[in-house]
Amino acid sequence: MAKFTAAQIKSALAGVPEWTKRGGAITRTFQFKDFPAAIKFVNALAKIAERAYHHPDIDIRWNKVTLTLTTHDQGGLTEKDFALAKKLDRL
Repeated sequence: MAKFTAAQIKSALAGVPEWTKRGGAITRTFQFKDFPAAIKFVNALAKIAERAYHHPDIDIRWNKVTLTLTTHDQGGLTEKDFALAKKLDRL
C-alpha cells in the first residue's frame, strides 16, 4: 500500500472530518460518560483493528480515548489509516 501524497491526504481527510492530521498521522479524541464506557469502546475497536490487521496507538484518560493512526511500514498515511478511521467513527 503506497504512502499518500499531500493532495490525497487532504482529500481523504474530508471523509473523516473529526480526525486531524498531525505530522505523518491522523488523530481523534473520543469522549464518553465515564471510564467503563471508554474501555468498552476500546474493546470494540480492538476487534475491528485486529480484523484489519492495522492497530492504532491508544491513549486512555478517564473518559477520553485518543487514537492515532499511521502506516508505520510505509512511513506515513495510507488508505489503511483512513479506512480504519471510518470504521471507528461508526462505533
